[in-house]
Amino acid sequence: MSPTLRRRGPSMHELALSRALIEMVEDYAREHRARRVSTVRLRLGELSAVVRALHVSFDVASRGTCCEHAMLDIETVPLTVHCHHCESAKTPSGPYNFRCPDCGHATPKIVTGREMQLVSIELEEFEPAVTLSA
Repeated sequence: MSPTLRRRGPSMHELALSRALIEMVEDYAREHRARRVSTVRLRLGELSAVVRALHVSFDVASRGTCCEHAMLDIETVPLTVHCHHCESAKTPSGPYNFRCPDCGHATPKIVTGREMQLVSIELEEFEPAVTLSA
């Protein structure tokens, strides 16, 4: 009988996403001469399925960076699909139900719910500007 594997931390996928996000945020902070990031705001579609894991992996990946102790604020964007039969956007009854809740026709065109967008970065503790005196 094989031993049961238990997850002890974030998966490699979420950790890689967090590291890429932190790298982008660090570049932005460096450009604006900030020593610390207080808040990172994201918009993630319901279908991304990484919201909870991203919170954990962000905390792990941000250690020792300017993002350490930053608040990760994630807005979840609900799934909406376009029904060609009704000619309008609809919210399906579940995240993997691609049928119009009104007429029952298939709705394969996703309008929202797959987003992964960095919305804003709040910076703190700015480095003083260097001035050269003659």
